[in-house]
Amino acid sequence: MNNTLINRIIGTDDSLAGLALRIPAGIIFAAHGAQKLFGSFGGHGLEATGQWMSSIGLEPGFLMALAAGTAEFFGGLALLLGVLTRPAAAVLAITMVVAILAVHIGNGLFMSNNGYEFGLSLLAISVALAIRGGGAVSVDRWVAQRVNARA
Repeated sequence: MNNTLINRIIGTDDSLAGLALRIPAGIIFAAHGAQKLFGSFGGHGLEATGQWMSSIGLEPGFLMALAAGTAEFFGGLALLLGVLTRPAAAVLAITMVVAILAVHIGNGLFMSNNGYEFGLSLLAISVALAIRGGGAVSVDRWVAQRVNARA
């Protein structure tokens, strides 16, 4: 595979900022995904989440719940490890745009009214990680260094 392509996908800098963004966002996303997929942490699981998504017009509900839960759970794990950070963050950013527009936008900004401020924060983190990558303490950085050393 072309080193340029690999660097575009996993390339990152040596900043610790990526780590500071990845760890809390990864925990939050993985936990929310586990709620949707497995019913963990007080969640309702895939079937009930799918029914709820159908009720708000996201059809087919089960597949939408599966897609959102999978993106959040596995994307969150990817962020925690800093592996494929850019693609994972891009998928999570899209997931947050859908959540904001489909669920929260009509409730205003503030979380106290089920608004979009939390989703907007996670969207901003995801976009930043999609642009900058995982940072110094990431699997992406380690792999990129090995690939570039061979070139």
